[in-house]
Amino acid sequence: MNDDLTPLLVDLRRELHRHPELGLNLPKTQAAVLDRLAGLGLDITTGASTTSITADLRNGPGPTILLRGDMDALPMHEDTGLDFASEVEGAMHACGHDAHTSMLVGAAHHLAARRDEFSGTIRFMFQPGEEGFAGATFMIDEGVLEGVDAAFALHITPNAPAGWIATRGGALMASADTFKIVVRGRGGHASMPYLALDPVPVAAEMVTAFQTMITRSINAFDPAVLTVAKITAGTTTNVIPEIAVIEGTFRTVSEATRSEVMAGIQRVADGVAAAHDAVAEVAIDVGYPVTINHAGFVRLVSEVVPLALPDGAYIETPNPVMGAEDFSYVLQQVPGAMAFLGVCPPDTNFNEASACHSNKMLLHEPAMNSGVAVLAEVAIAYLADPTRIT
Repeated sequence: MNDDLTPLLVDLRRELHRHPELGLNLPKTQAAVLDRLAGLGLDITTGASTTSITADLRNGPGPTILLRGDMDALPMHEDTGLDFASEVEGAMHACGHDAHTSMLVGAAHHLAARRDEFSGTIRFMFQPGEEGFAGATFMIDEGVLEGVDAAFALHITPNAPAGWIATRGGALMASADTFKIVVRGRGGHASMPYLALDPVPVAAEMVTAFQTMITRSINAFDPAVLTVAKITAGTTTNVIPEIAVIEGTFRTVSEATRSEVMAGIQRVADGVAAAHDAVAEVAIDVGYPVTINHAGFVRLVSEVVPLALPDGAYIETPNPVMGAEDFSYVLQQVPGAMAFLGVCPPDTNFNEASACHSNKMLLHEPAMNSGVAVLAEVAIAYLADPTRIT
């Protein structure tokens, strides 16, 4: 890849990092991207419901491949000490979306200069709201997948050596759903629990029962992770509360297990509550689905990466990652894949590096060149022969 793109990548990434924006409305980010796309001869549209950008690079007849980069940050304080650290209190690009956006802009520049090497269309999807806002669904509703034949995206990880590409066919990332259970008893004096119905021990029993449900009813080779992350009850030390509230998340790597866990949460909550003459009110908030890579497209990626990067840069991940991604909505509708790009700083052990969503997450900026190269070569390879993924 042309190293002349390095200043563009670093400059944009640092500008976005200094000025992170949250959710679906990212006006400064959108403006920065549009500024860097100017003059490339792209057909550009912006979103009506979000500050999304769709940019098409066209060169004659042929299929259409979509390349995606997400643009939003996380609602958290930054503690990296970088001289370009976030200037927005309570917001940080801790998941690398600043790099994703910059690499996608870099790929647009790189591919625009190679327009004569392919026939077809490359669509660049700049997406807000990945961090819990399902931004991909807004863009899908507005037509970003119309005419698209395949899709590809990269996600950085500091927990892999810089420049490595890692992916797998099938489930790559988990579904992510949350639950809230209100355990309803009867309040009373702490000295006379027999005259009340204490919901706290009922809630505590549910917590352990959920873990037993996971280990004893879910196939270990089609796993689930359930975490109770928050328990709320009571106002003071000498009052038995009327309610206790349990909140948490569960992750699975198949829709079948996802359904089993949902049913199991309801069953266990109802059963434990009934055993104590209490009532459980269960609410499940369905989140992102499983991110499922198309096996044929992953094969294409595995063949292209050695041509774009040094030998040994491609590895197949043995297991899915239990984090979640709303690129899953795209892959539900078109064949394609997501892959991880290693960005671990060279002076850090990647097994010990601060992970995505850490307030101290760092990335090796030169690795963005590898990301641009892979995005570009995968797009060109697919357009040259779409049958390679069948």
